[in-house]
Amino acid sequence: MIKTVRGFFQKHIAAMHDETTALNERYVITKGIKSVLSTLFRVLVIVGICYTILAPVFGIVANSFFSNKDAYNPMVYLIPQEPTLERYQMAISILNYVPTMLNSLLYSLLLMLLQILVCSMVGYGFARFKFPLKSLLFACVVITIVIPTHTIMLPLYMTFRLFDPFGLCTAIFGHPLSFMGTTTPMYILTLFGCGLRSGLYIYIFNQFFRGLPKEIEEAAFVDGAGTWYTYFHIMLRNATPAVITVAVFSMVWQYNDTFYAKLFLIPQSQSIGIRISSLVANIANQYQIMDKTIQNLYLDAGIVLMMLPVVLIYMFLQKYFIEGVERSGIVG
Repeated sequence: MIKTVRGFFQKHIAAMHDETTALNERYVITKGIKSVLSTLFRVLVIVGICYTILAPVFGIVANSFFSNKDAYNPMVYLIPQEPTLERYQMAISILNYVPTMLNSLLYSLLLMLLQILVCSMVGYGFARFKFPLKSLLFACVVITIVIPTHTIMLPLYMTFRLFDPFGLCTAIFGHPLSFMGTTTPMYILTLFGCGLRSGLYIYIFNQFFRGLPKEIEEAAFVDGAGTWYTYFHIMLRNATPAVITVAVFSMVWQYNDTFYAKLFLIPQSQSIGIRISSLVANIANQYQIMDKTIQNLYLDAGIVLMMLPVVLIYMFLQKYFIEGVERSGIVG
């Protein structure tokens, strides 16, 4: 009797063990299938997004090496059969590439440094100090982010065409000053926190400084540090990710800007973007190339030359740029 009962329980336990093993195997298989499908879905999404973004870039780079025959050969796609550097040679010549590129980079670099200094100070002030109308002024900063620049182009043009704040220029020089055809308007706007995308940079610095613990400043004040010393030597150094984020944004946007460059009639020697916008017209006038397809090949070469500095800047600062975007609170 005992043996019969023992055998029954042993068989029952063995059956339960087999059932548990089968369930575990099914769970592992199901989990593996879900993991594979999830990974496959993410890969497809990433590949699709990358293709959407990078396919035009690959097309521009490939077209810049096309010969005339490749341009009209329907069998040629991305890889030219008779590659040529003629497009780059002519684009470099027409753009006066090296001097224009150096001037454009220097101009963008100076504006970038000025924006970092001014916007970080304003962002720090909003994050740490209490003063009258603080909420209203910060709302004005947000408005500068969302308002289209085209809506204020006429007031900007009129302001710098006859620059005479409070009549001071007339009192000193006897007449208003005209800054058209110079880069002075951009430096003035940037100095007063109204430059290209300055509102966004102020918001980035404000969010970042709000995330830093106040104990850092309190410890500095206890040690006898003043407000300016604390800001420049402690807070700004801790805001390196935000500084790099703003530096990359500012450098790229100033470098690619054509709106303010055309509005203030900035010389072509100071803006590679203005040179690029007139490249096709110069090719048609100087070299009598009227074929739109061939003109676009030269334009593609000019665009590649223009993109090179931006790509190199991003490659060197990619790690710090991504970290700064994550920590500055501008995502989500």
